[in-house]
Amino acid sequence: MKTIKFDAMASIVVFLVALPLCLGIALASGAPLISGLITGIIGGIVVGSLSDSKVSVSGPAAGLTVIVFSAIATIGSFQAFLVAVVLSGVIQLILGYLKAGVIGHFFPSSVIMAMLTAIGITIIISQIPHAIGYDIVEQMREHGLVALAHSFEHAIIGATIVSIISLVILLVWDTPKFKNHKILKLIPAPLVVVFVGVLCNLVFKKWFPAFYIDTTHLVALPEFTSAASVWNEMNWPDFKGLLNTNVYMAAITIAIIGSLESLLSLEAADKLDPAKRISSPNQELKAQGIGNIIAGLLGGIPLTAVIVRSSANINAGAKSKKSAILHGVLLLIAVLFCGSVLNYIPLAALAAILIHVGLKLNKISTYKKVIAGGADQYIPFFTTIAVVLATDLLKGIIVGITVGFIFMIKSNFRSAILKANVNNNYLIKMTNNMYFFNKAQLRKALQKIPANSNVLIDGTHIDFIDHDVEEIIEDYIAMAADNNITVTLKKSTTANISLFKQDASA
Repeated sequence: MKTIKFDAMASIVVFLVALPLCLGIALASGAPLISGLITGIIGGIVVGSLSDSKVSVSGPAAGLTVIVFSAIATIGSFQAFLVAVVLSGVIQLILGYLKAGVIGHFFPSSVIMAMLTAIGITIIISQIPHAIGYDIVEQMREHGLVALAHSFEHAIIGATIVSIISLVILLVWDTPKFKNHKILKLIPAPLVVVFVGVLCNLVFKKWFPAFYIDTTHLVALPEFTSAASVWNEMNWPDFKGLLNTNVYMAAITIAIIGSLESLLSLEAADKLDPAKRISSPNQELKAQGIGNIIAGLLGGIPLTAVIVRSSANINAGAKSKKSAILHGVLLLIAVLFCGSVLNYIPLAALAAILIHVGLKLNKISTYKKVIAGGADQYIPFFTTIAVVLATDLLKGIIVGITVGFIFMIKSNFRSAILKANVNNNYLIKMTNNMYFFNKAQLRKALQKIPANSNVLIDGTHIDFIDHDVEEIIEDYIAMAADNNITVTLKKSTTANISLFKQDASA
């Protein structure tokens, strides 16, 4: 109980940040709005209780909106999609018990940044129709930017005004003057946007009826009057979806991307934690897995650890996981008793919040950093973005990792062998472990050594030599005497090839 006063205050701040984001992310995902709130509740109460992190907060994540939107359309129904959410949780739970929490370290940083950037671009494109009051979710899925351009012909003035005002508020709130203000920094910008959006529409209704945003472009949550009404409004998984192969593909994609996002957010939260506590990534995967299983069973969209909520939690002074749990309780109370109030929120305000999230994922500094890192950084980065936008997130990541791997091989190939010559005395030094793709470079270096020379092949600094590389060296030694070339091998105490475990000459 020593920390409850800090955690209680922090939970209120996180609740105010999470409420509009839960609604907005469900909107961007093409899922029922209540599904986002259900996931927020589970992320707070269930994952908050099971996670090893004391400050991380879980819930629906912007990083999964593209996957969820595409999966619902491909699978054919939201109820069948819920089966994919359950299966993704099972996969995450298995990964946790297999101690696979280190998987986040195997993704190149350029690919991870590209993934987040591409998600941001997709969110912006998908939310512009909502921001201007024209819902073209299905058309946009089929026709992309053409349908997006068409949406401007059917814009609603009131919704456009609300979204512009909302974006201005969000951008202003991000300036140092507001972020460093003693009082204003404690007020979540998304909450201000929601409040102003509701206020604007009430003003429109009373004094400018032509601009009024009708109920088709407002949040539509069920209003519960009894336990039976709660039960009747729930979405339950349709397990006939187990016969649909698209369900399994969606489950694998959600598990991979969701796990990666959770592990990255967990690492970031640990760095921000004033107490510098280190959380178990394997326990996080187990917690996320159980959370997704329950979310799928109760009609929620997938969840991950979310750095936006986590950083808000830390900045608000949270000391323990009680803050995350209490924020989930507050979301539950809001769903059960405040539905009629939430239904005043314009979708344009939520769209503006998500567009702002998309813009933050597309900072100019990110592009500058990647370009400054050289071709081995910016080529995988832009390739990943292009493939994600053209196809889907998982294919983009696979292609990005492949391109990154090619650059890694190229780098290793370029730096594996050092060649030097002083008065017909040649040094061939192997600076990296030697694999089969280094054969051509080694053979070329040896072939350029003229007759009547002395050659020192130095393998001191290597731990592994591929058998193919060993054969090239053995063949060269066997033929060197014909050209009056003296070859000396400098031994390695750790190399796996016997040729390099002793001094030899020919």
